[in-house]
Amino acid sequence: MPYDRRARDRGQVALEYLGFIPILVLVALAAVQLGLIAYAAQQAGTAARAGARSASLDGPYTADCQAAVSGWLAGGTSCTSAGGGDEVEVTATVDIPSVVPGFDFGDAHKSATMPRDHGPRSTEP
Repeated sequence: MPYDRRARDRGQVALEYLGFIPILVLVALAAVQLGLIAYAAQQAGTAARAGARSASLDGPYTADCQAAVSGWLAGGTSCTSAGGGDEVEVTATVDIPSVVPGFDFGDAHKSATMPRDHGPRSTEP
């Protein structure tokens, strides 16, 4: 009876791929999560700038801050204003969504400072 090595090794490659799939899934989830973290940080920066622009004009900075964020992130967005005098600083906080339930990656915080607009200035002495 001749020894047939191919018959014995049949299915080995499929088992090796099956063992490698969890590693590929983890790498893909990590890549998606890093993208979400970067996106939340970018959205926080946009919200802070929009809020600071509105606050410098004495407008409704919290509404403008939240309106500048994507709709699916707006529910986890908050803005606070600080500063007085000639400048206003708005800090936006955006909750970072998680791909895997149960993991919390915290919040992305960004601040923006704008000079206060004191209205039109007269050029007469």
